[in-house]
Amino acid sequence: VQLQAFGGGLVQPGGSLRLSCAASETIFSFNYMGWYRQAPGKQRELVARVFAGRSTDYVDSVKGRFTISRDNAKTAVYLQMNSLKPEDTAVYYCVLLRWGNTYWGQGTQVTVSS
Repeated sequence: VQLQAFGGGLVQPGGSLRLSCAASETIFSFNYMGWYRQAPGKQRELVARVFAGRSTDYVDSVKGRFTISRDNAKTAVYLQMNSLKPEDTAVYYCVLLRWGNTYWGQGTQVTVSS
């Protein structure tokens, strides 16, 4: 499975961005799809994930601001990011966990700055 992420960019504090991650095939069975991020000098952290049953979880710092979703065709996952803060600046990676294997997309840069 190949994952391709889109949608990063430069946005002012308080702005919004929507990240998309497209899979190269329909994902019929998986544990979760989600997004990690890595800021300069920091460890990669899990931002949000959506499980096969559609339940979701989020890191505390983005709760109420970010929303993860996936399409019914099971080929894409999205991250709607609102009320962005400078501390959200990072490279964002989409991820798929399936059958014990982890698949990573290429990163997309999100920069929040005035």
